Amino acid sequence: MKTAELAPMRYDSIDPQFFVRNREKLLKKLKPNSLVIIHAHDILPTNADGTLPLRQNNDLFYLTGIDQEETVIVLCPGTPTKEDREILFVKETSEHIAVWEGDKLTKEQSTDVSGIKNVQWNDGFEAALHRLAPQVDHIYLHTNEYARADITVETRNRRFIRQCQERYPLHRYERVALLLQELRLFKDEEEIKFLQKAIDITEAGFRRVLKFLKPGIGEWELEAEYLHEFVRSRSRGFAYSPIIGSGKNACVLHYLENKDLCEDGEMVLMDVGAEYANWNADMTRTVPVNGKFTPRQKDVYEAVLRVMWAANDILRPGGNPIDYQKQVIEIMEKELIGLGLIDAEEAKKQDASKKLVKKYFMHGTSHHLGLDVHDVSPANAPFDVGQVFTIEPGIYIREENLGIRIENDVIIGETGNIDMFANFPTTVEEIEAAMAE
Repeated sequence: MKTAELAPMRYDSIDPQFFVRNREKLLKKLKPNSLVIIHAHDILPTNADGTLPLRQNNDLFYLTGIDQEETVIVLCPGTPTKEDREILFVKETSEHIAVWEGDKLTKEQSTDVSGIKNVQWNDGFEAALHRLAPQVDHIYLHTNEYARADITVETRNRRFIRQCQERYPLHRYERVALLLQELRLFKDEEEIKFLQKAIDITEAGFRRVLKFLKPGIGEWELEAEYLHEFVRSRSRGFAYSPIIGSGKNACVLHYLENKDLCEDGEMVLMDVGAEYANWNADMTRTVPVNGKFTPRQKDVYEAVLRVMWAANDILRPGGNPIDYQKQVIEIMEKELIGLGLIDAEEAKKQDASKKLVKKYFMHGTSHHLGLDVHDVSPANAPFDVGQVFTIEPGIYIREENLGIRIENDVIIGETGNIDMFANFPTTVEEIEAAMAE
């Protein structure tokens, strides 16, 4: 008979000191006499009585490690009562819940996961709030501050903002998400370990697909091969909706249908990553369906690869995203001229918008990576040691039904960047050799 475990064993256990360190860092950024309140995400409905699996609020997870619905963390560092400085509220289980959903975390297990000693059932949250709020001047509440966030669906945190402000209208309200963006910029050793695990699982999926791929295979079949390898490796599956586009589909940046056949002579672009313990890999590789690059495919592929390597040299401490992107576009322009896609004289005449380049390379080169695939960060934060980025240039030639993108994940280091994809087949020769095995 199974006994309750201290932490979900699908993943390796996360050192609770990671979450302790994160809370300590956050406390140093708070104003005096402050209260922090962050809620878990809702379990979202689908149709009839269906629901989606919980995808935890990553800021709450970053501070607690609790991957369970109806969780709340309360931090009140200035209170004279030591037990009230950190309180974790979790959902109390019942016989009904145990039968239908399985066990929830006990208070003791919640402490083991999070390092928080004062764990209470969530029905005690309102009383604790009413006790602590009068003791503070500032209340930090949570919102999704990501620049491209879709806030159509109201979150549990957003509902709580309204309730809290109605109940305590004279407090000064602060934005905790901005502070957590600053903290999450820099990856702890524990995070790097789990990011690398997600990347290693992604590599296993990629190598599996290279052996499976041949003319006539469906894009959806490649998706299935990735999913099989990810889940058997204890991942919950894809870090994001997989993009597997062959031929002309590779020129659609967010192609998600994965419904066509991979034909002889085409390239297939695979933008795929595994998650592991809520951390995410982000990989793109573009390979020949039949295992051999044509001369044109090789030329375009190697042009993209040179841009990726050059971008890696620019993505260094002290740089900033705007200047970085401009420099990458300048490098890409030279490659597009070399491929005969842009006329050199016309390129000299174009203005700063670089429309000629953006016809073939229309997206950003890099983004932060972590608990979110497009991980949170302050706007235009300078590059620095300990940050993790993708590097993903691409060339998309719709008139040739040819789209090629290559994407690696790197850690910015003191003397050079650390390639977290060091073991992946990347060059033309490496890919052809791996597909021939």
